[in-house]
Amino acid sequence: MTERPYTDDDLRAEAARQLAQSAWDPDLVSVGEQMADAEIESYLPPAEADGAEGWHWDEALDDDQFEEAQRTIHALIEGAADVSEWAVNLGADGLEPYDGQLTLNGDDKPFARIHFAFDQDMPEEMRMALVQGVGNEIARHL
Repeated sequence: MTERPYTDDDLRAEAARQLAQSAWDPDLVSVGEQMADAEIESYLPPAEADGAEGWHWDEALDDDQFEEAQRTIHALIEGAADVSEWAVNLGADGLEPYDGQLTLNGDDKPFARIHFAFDQDMPEEMRMALVQGVGNEIARHL
C-alpha cells in the first residue's frame, strides 16, 4: 500500500481554509435575505409552547429598523474572529463546544475569553469543575 502524499494535519488545514473561505465577506444583501425569514432569538416562545412561532426579523421591524439590524449583523460577521482551524480540530477530535466560558474583564471590555470544548461523554459535573477550577486558578494570579 502506498503512503499518501499528505498528512492528517494537511487535511485539517485545508478543511479550515475552506471553512473560513465559505464564511468570508458575505454581501449585505445576502445577510438581509438570510435574516428575513429567521426568528429573532429573544422573541422565541417558551419551550412549553408547542407549535408556537416567534417573531421573524421581516415581520417585527419596519424597513428602517430592518436595515439598521442588517447592517449591524453584516458588521458583526465581518469582524468575527476566524476560528475555522479551531472548529475543524474540535470536530476531528470528537469534541464539542461548551456553553460555559471564562471572560476576563478589563475597564471597559473583556481582555481575554477562554472557551472550552469537551468529549460528549464527559459528565456535566466534571465540565463545570474544570471550568471553575481554571477560573479559580487564574483569579489567584490576577
